[in-house]
Amino acid sequence: MNSARQRQSAPPTNSIAAVHRDGRRRRSSRRRRRPRRRGRSLLIGLLAAVGLLGSVAYLLTGGRSDASSGAPRPRSTHVTPTAAPTPPPTSPPAAAPAPTRTPPPPSPTQSRTKADVPSTGSGTFVTARAGGATVGRGPHPLRYVVEVETGLDISPSQAANEIARILAAPRGWAHDPANAFQLVSAGAPHDLTVKIATPGTADSLCWAGIRQDTGGEYNCEVPGGVVVNLKRWVEGSPTFDGPIHDYRALIINHEMGHFLGHSHVTCAGAGRLAPVMMQQIKGLHGCVANAWPYDENGVLVTGPPV
Repeated sequence: MNSARQRQSAPPTNSIAAVHRDGRRRRSSRRRRRPRRRGRSLLIGLLAAVGLLGSVAYLLTGGRSDASSGAPRPRSTHVTPTAAPTPPPTSPPAAAPAPTRTPPPPSPTQSRTKADVPSTGSGTFVTARAGGATVGRGPHPLRYVVEVETGLDISPSQAANEIARILAAPRGWAHDPANAFQLVSAGAPHDLTVKIATPGTADSLCWAGIRQDTGGEYNCEVPGGVVVNLKRWVEGSPTFDGPIHDYRALIINHEMGHFLGHSHVTCAGAGRLAPVMMQQIKGLHGCVANAWPYDENGVLVTGPPV
């Protein structure tokens, strides 16, 4: 670091050469020049020490800007850390502030939370091409197909598989050893049909089947099947605080319960689970919303008959 300063303070090379050329002069004046040589050496040492201290002070002030070369810059080109070519350690170029990060694109289920619910539809249906194994221990499985009114934003096969999972749940009607269910595909022999229809079409089917006015709001059980109002399937119920899948389970379990011969009941007491055969959409009457025929202990949830 300080070699350049030492070179600047060394005696001129011309004087040394002249002395070597005059051998006799150097021998004759050895005694007289020795004190001056010691003084010169002392002076050179002092200058070297001053240069070394200056170099150390230079490095401590941040003048070394290029670590790869190892060569200090002249003082006249010294810059402050904020003007250095390398960004400060507190602001690494690769780090992006959290508020400016771009979130990942949403999945289809995140970007679309519910399907459209037109007030009425075509009145024609598409049967799901989906099937499954028999669930339950009953000797005579109840075979069913799922149909969705044409033109709706509902996949028939997805709806059929969701209904199959509901009927196969441990707390569902399959828990009763007398019951068994099997989802069958389009064209296969079946015992009942589960239809998902617009409110207007559901009203027509319920009135034609049991002369019941469902007012564009409710589901019904008709001879040969179950009619599910699309509005309830998509939007749930204001009296049911839970995921939409759980409310769909309540729809299927309630209407399938009718098909199995169960009638309406009401709340058995404040704070207790509401029976699935209770019309929970019309009020809970102190009960807790519940989508399953059986509780966690396998006991049938019921109440006084209506």
